[in-house]
Amino acid sequence: MTSGLHPTYPLRTERLLLRPWRSDELEVFLRLRGDPDVARFLYDEPLDRDAARAKLDSLSDGFDGPGEWLNLAVGLADTGEVVGDVGLCLTSTVHRSVEIGYTFLPAHHGHGYATEAAAAMLELAFTALGAHRVSGRIDARNNASAAVLRRLGMRLEARFVQNEWVKGEWTDESVYALLAEEWRAPDA
Repeated sequence: MTSGLHPTYPLRTERLLLRPWRSDELEVFLRLRGDPDVARFLYDEPLDRDAARAKLDSLSDGFDGPGEWLNLAVGLADTGEVVGDVGLCLTSTVHRSVEIGYTFLPAHHGHGYATEAAAAMLELAFTALGAHRVSGRIDARNNASAAVLRRLGMRLEARFVQNEWVKGEWTDESVYALLAEEWRAPDA
C-alpha cells in the first residue's frame, strides 16, 4: 500500500468534478461546515467564519501518511457549482485501511451526488492507495448517510452504543465497511 496520495485533478464522474478546495470558496465551505443542520451529525461543532477560513486554508491536494485527510470540493460538471465535500483518510498503512467521509448542501440532497462522489473516492482508495478495507463512521441517527454507504456496497459492521460524547450528548456510532475483494466483485 502506498502511504501517499496526490491525484491528478479534477477527478471526473458522470455528473461531478472532484478537486481541491480553493481559498476563494470560503462562503460555500462555511455553508457546508458552519450550518448547524449540515453539521448536525458531524463529530465537530459547526465552524464559525474564522475557523472555516483556518480549516479551508489547512486543506491540501493530497496526503502523505496516516491520519491525514484529503478533502475535495464536489462540483457539478456542467456548471461548476460546488455542492459538497468528500474525503479520504489513511488510517493505517500496516492494515491498509482508509476512512471515507462526505457532506453535501441540503439543496443538493436526494440527487445521488454523495453516492457518486463517494464511489469515485472508493475507487481512488482501492486502486491508487491499494486499500484493503474502507470504512465509514457515522452517527447512527444519520439514516441518509447510512443509505449512501449501503448503496456503495458497504455493510454495517458495528453499532457502538453511546460511545461518543458529541455536541453535549452521548451518541451511538455505526461503522460500515467494504473490503477490496468485495469492491471488485461484480455484485458489490
